Order: sequence, then structure tokens, then C-alpha cells
Amino acid sequence: MVREEVARECPAHRPPTVDALGKLKLLNMLLLETLRLYCPITFIQRKTSSGTILANIEVPKGTIMSIPLLMLHRDKEVWGPDADEFNPMRFQNGVSVDTKLSRSLLAFSYGPRVCAGQNFAMVEVQIVIATILRSFSFSLSPTYVHKPSNFVTLLPRYGLPLIVRNLQQLTTG
Repeated sequence: MVREEVARECPAHRPPTVDALGKLKLLNMLLLETLRLYCPITFIQRKTSSGTILANIEVPKGTIMSIPLLMLHRDKEVWGPDADEFNPMRFQNGVSVDTKLSRSLLAFSYGPRVCAGQNFAMVEVQIVIATILRSFSFSLSPTYVHKPSNFVTLLPRYGLPLIVRNLQQLTTG
């Protein structure tokens, strides 16, 4: 489905345009769901600049607060009973519409300290994926073992072996 969307909106004879990228709804949904389940950063920390009350708990100025993104992004109260499943369709109406908390996808943080490169990163990855999907197909190698590793960023512990096929060779050969 994503490949068909890319083929329709991003013809192979020219680079993807800004207008074309805006029409790649399925690709965007796929990227958002990937960021939700496999967020590159696993937690966000902030230091309180003033004292406050949070959930009836007094939080003094200077307290280090942590948001564990791996837990938030898989919270069934926020994302529903299928929170542990890969389901890009949860984003078919946008992020805030399909979740109980309007700011519950924090892959790039939020507010005044949001990642300055968020929009650039999303456009860049859309261009790269659209360009690659026009020429190649991918499937996981039978040797792949799904075991994410949480260090500073979330990575596949045993790598991500792929089988890559050139679509041009498949259609002519």
C-alpha cells in the first residue's frame, strides 16, 4: 500500500516534491507508528524551574523529572488495548485525534524544548524512503532476531539484516 502511494505521488523520473510529500499519508502514518514503538530516545529529562503540584504531589524547584517514552508510547490507557502492536492506522486522523492525550507522542519532545530538527528529519526520512521504495523491495532476513536494545538510543541488539531486491531487475529478469 505504501509503495503504491509513493509510486502514485512521486513518479520515478523526478525527485519527490514538497507537494508530493504532503500527499504521502500512509508513509507518514507508518513513520509516526515506527517512532511511537521504536522511539530513538527512550526517555526525556527536565529540571523544574519552579515548584509546582503535579498529580497532588508537591514537586520542588530543581527536581529532575523523567518521562519514560518507551512506557508512555505503549501505555494502553493512552493508545488503546493494541498499544504493543504495530498499527499505523491509529494515525489516520492525526496524532491528537486518535489518542486520549493530545501530546502523547513525544518522539521529538514537545513545547519550548521540542527538537528543532523535527520537521527537517520527517521530510528527510520521507524523501529517503520514497526514493528507495521506488527502486527496491525489502524483507527481513530469516536470521533476524527482534530484540531492541535500550542504551542511550533504542537500537536493534543483533542488527537489522534485510533482503534487498532491485525492482527493475525483478520486472525485467
